[in-house]
Amino acid sequence: MTQATAGFAHSREEFQDLVERTLALAREQGASDAVAEVSEGAGLSVSARMGKLENVERNRDKSLGVSVYLGQRRGHASTSDFSDRALRDTVRAAYDIARYTAEDPCAGLPDAEDLMLESVPDLDLFHPWAIDAQQAAELALRCEAAALQTDRRITNSEGAGVSAQQSHFFAGNSRGFRGGYASSRHSLSVAPIAGRGAGMQRDAWYSSQRCAADLATPEAVGRYAAERALSRLKARKVATAEVPVLFESTLAAGLLGALVQATSGGALYRKASFLLDSLGQPILASHIDVEEDPFVPRGKGSAPYDDEGVRTRARSVVQGGVLQGYFLSSYSARKLGMKTTGHAGGSHNLVMKSRATAPGDTLAVMLKRLHRGLFVTELMGQGVNYVTGDYSRGASGYWVENGEIVHPVEEITIAGHLPQMFKDIVAIGADAYTTGTKTVGSVLVRRMKVAGN
Repeated sequence: MTQATAGFAHSREEFQDLVERTLALAREQGASDAVAEVSEGAGLSVSARMGKLENVERNRDKSLGVSVYLGQRRGHASTSDFSDRALRDTVRAAYDIARYTAEDPCAGLPDAEDLMLESVPDLDLFHPWAIDAQQAAELALRCEAAALQTDRRITNSEGAGVSAQQSHFFAGNSRGFRGGYASSRHSLSVAPIAGRGAGMQRDAWYSSQRCAADLATPEAVGRYAAERALSRLKARKVATAEVPVLFESTLAAGLLGALVQATSGGALYRKASFLLDSLGQPILASHIDVEEDPFVPRGKGSAPYDDEGVRTRARSVVQGGVLQGYFLSSYSARKLGMKTTGHAGGSHNLVMKSRATAPGDTLAVMLKRLHRGLFVTELMGQGVNYVTGDYSRGASGYWVENGEIVHPVEEITIAGHLPQMFKDIVAIGADAYTTGTKTVGSVLVRRMKVAGN
């Protein structure tokens, strides 16, 4: 299926021509280097609530951006108009910005040897979903109906939604890089409400994939969301204590995200990280590894090159608890006196696992290991200080005694210090779940402060 017949207004060939013309205009203007990227996105989003269609939205956008370098001065401009005049005006705007920008010794394109100049593997990222508004509405309604029919205590709903999104881009620079590809991402979600009055509880669930055929069924999503909401009924606070905390797999990716944030070039060169100078140092418990693989077929974090055109590589980020590599773009690498790691734009399919994890380490087993403490299933607020590592989040979940859930918990706060939390990870479950570009099972932390009554 070609891009033109897959719902795009512009072909790859048109995009490539636009990039070449833009780079030529930059050279004519006097740029010492330049990079141009053109992209297009299209999609459909449908929402329904309480058995009725609520919203149908179609989105279509396009953009062309150009960065012009005059030595180590950089200017950037963009446009959604692809006409000849607009291209000239945009290049001129970028050039004028560069003229009046201060020199930055770390500015510039990636070194040629770091760029992906060879052919790239097909990572199977593009699966357009031929769905119309009526079909999407039917799926959303089925999902919500399954939730409402699970139990009569499901009394209301914040609605269900279906989204079908696709995009493609092409980029090039004056050092020989040319590349681009199409990708897609589709989702199905619902948020049911259980109970009545002051005792109401809400929860949600979703399924998100590159290919619609890989999505969970609407009924499965609806029922599971309802079961989660029902399990939260009659929640209460607990007494303030220091206890072990088990993070549900859906939340554990946030701990991995904190590690990525703290070891990213921008935070490191600004000295805004609790993991400064941590390369080659133990930062996690000694039984933990973190692997990165940009080449997973249909992976949400898969990419043959980063946003600068630098080739990506599979690598070990953490081995036996010891940090093996940072997450660097060309600019942040130069600021640190290092080499780019191909992470302009973020990480690629990270997996955190424990060497002690067995295939049978299900959530039930992890609860047994928790024994007595808090099982967290929802976090609220943004209480993470990446400079100091202080961690404090509103939370809800379940109190566990003797390895069994006793009752749901709400209106509490959990607090700790991320460097210590990382080293206090006792176990990681085999119940791995992928959230965005990160995959990890439930994570058991030895001890945290739980503030309640």
